[in-house]
Amino acid sequence: MEKIESRFLRYVAIDTESDPAVETVPSTLKQHDLASLLVEELKAMGYETEYDTEHCYVYATIPANNGKEGPVLGLIAHMDTSPDISGANVKARIVKNYDGGDIVLNEELGIVMSPDDFESMLDHIGEDFIVTDGTTLLGGDDKAGVAEIMALAEYYAEHPEVKHGKIRIGFTPDEEVGNGPAFFDVEGFGADFAYTLDGGRPGEIEYENFNASSMVVKVTGMNIHPGGAKGKMVNSALIGIEFNNMLPVDQRPEFTSGYEGFFHLMSFEGSVESTTLTYILRDHDSDKLEDKKAAALGAACYLNGRYGDGTVEVIIKDSYRNMKEQILPHMHLIDNAKAAMAKLGIEPITVPIRGGTDGARLSFMGLPCPNLCCGGYNAHGRFEYVTVQALEKCFEIAKEICAIYAEA
Repeated sequence: MEKIESRFLRYVAIDTESDPAVETVPSTLKQHDLASLLVEELKAMGYETEYDTEHCYVYATIPANNGKEGPVLGLIAHMDTSPDISGANVKARIVKNYDGGDIVLNEELGIVMSPDDFESMLDHIGEDFIVTDGTTLLGGDDKAGVAEIMALAEYYAEHPEVKHGKIRIGFTPDEEVGNGPAFFDVEGFGADFAYTLDGGRPGEIEYENFNASSMVVKVTGMNIHPGGAKGKMVNSALIGIEFNNMLPVDQRPEFTSGYEGFFHLMSFEGSVESTTLTYILRDHDSDKLEDKKAAALGAACYLNGRYGDGTVEVIIKDSYRNMKEQILPHMHLIDNAKAAMAKLGIEPITVPIRGGTDGARLSFMGLPCPNLCCGGYNAHGRFEYVTVQALEKCFEIAKEICAIYAEA
């Protein structure tokens, strides 16, 4: 069986960065480069595989060998990487037997990953770190999950004596830009329930995520030569700043954690004549998210009263909802994941997702789908890392969960 780190390194070398400015799925054709490779590898293992060549979804079946008509379990991961930082020309390397000090990612550019900044590093002393050269992300989100699922498929292909039920594999595009489930064939997938492998440290189980909305604020001003602007100029950029300052400062991402929601100003582009602010709004509590929408609309109403009707326009669109309500009727998914971890000596950690996953939308599409750890840290940035041992632990967790459902 191939070492899981070798498989992971092969996958992260393929650029699969998605593009939030493109509405089609996949948003980038290069995601097919990884998808087609996974299809080839799955077929080489002997599995029946389906490839949606239009929308870049990969499905495969590991047939049951336990002689039971038990539930069908799905395992899902996404192939794209975040557009927050480049995923091209990833130069990954393994730092053996981490000693607890700084890791120099790029000596020439002076890029250093330090436990002074990332305390989680100290939890992995003695382990083997997989890191970048500091100029790109690594792609552990979610190619760690992809590698773990593929390693499990290979394990079952090489060990037919190990009993398991029917397992469906799904790899999705565009999760990072919110379109992962857009064309996912839930009915054709045919799983009774599933897990995404898209979380963090070994032991994490997530079945609560943010309710999410996007917000665009458009401000219209009046540009007059500044020499004669008194009583006439309406500076849209300043009104945009005023709007942002009317939102609660303590509800920004940098001041929140756990179950606390936020307003996140993503971009601000403006001039005297026209300004646009883009936000994401998040909260685990749907009522509190509605309060955030109301606060934004109230700010716009006040500013329109001050500067004139139509000065500030607020456009809010809902993105995804908290999957908790869909998982609660199927808590065996959480209980069995905890049991699998306990058997492996890994402490289960149930945490709310401060974001979203494909599983959130899939849960509302009829496929209950909590999220499992895949072993990644510092996602979406140049300091992203995984350890070989974390990859192995998350692989073992998935295998043990499959063993539990084999007895169902």
